Amino acid sequence: MNVGVGTGGGDVVSSPSSTVSQWFFTVSQRYQHLLDKSTPHVLHRWIFFSVVTLIYTVRVYFVEGFYIITYGLGIYILQLLIAFLSPQVDPEIADGPSLPTRGSDEFRPFVRRLPEFKFWYSLTKAFCIGFVLTFFSAFDVPVFWPILLFYWLVLLISTMKRQIMHMIKYRYVPFTFGKQRYSGKKATVIDEADVSRP
Repeated sequence: MNVGVGTGGGDVVSSPSSTVSQWFFTVSQRYQHLLDKSTPHVLHRWIFFSVVTLIYTVRVYFVEGFYIITYGLGIYILQLLIAFLSPQVDPEIADGPSLPTRGSDEFRPFVRRLPEFKFWYSLTKAFCIGFVLTFFSAFDVPVFWPILLFYWLVLLISTMKRQIMHMIKYRYVPFTFGKQRYSGKKATVIDEADVSRP
């Protein structure tokens, strides 16, 4: 018998559903805390992703199946990559501020449609889900994998060609390495002789 909040200061026994929801809330809080702590550690996060990808690849290689899951992962990766390389506001349909196209335009930093952390998180989560799915034989659909690979490569080439043409047309580069950085005015050393002159 479940007892609610008593008026006489008796014991409070919570229902099983509230216990489960409390446990779920605690676990999700700790999980979010770990994600928040991992945000500044870019290199470590991508190393972790590489390990997860390697584990998935080894699993698919030794099982020699689940190619349809791998194909689905490939399509999802392509979709995430395009969002990662695209500006948040598309210059073709921009109503608000657009990317600068001339040297005299006001500087506006490149803001991605999909930030780096969300890109990493979505990829890692997708590979973890794909890995779990490889333990269910219902998802091992017999397919001729070279055709899937060929079709995915055609999609990759055509999509990336369109994305690169978009970058060239609107003159933006979605990467920060190799870009010039403003370092501010350099302090000039004033010669004591110049200071003492009248």
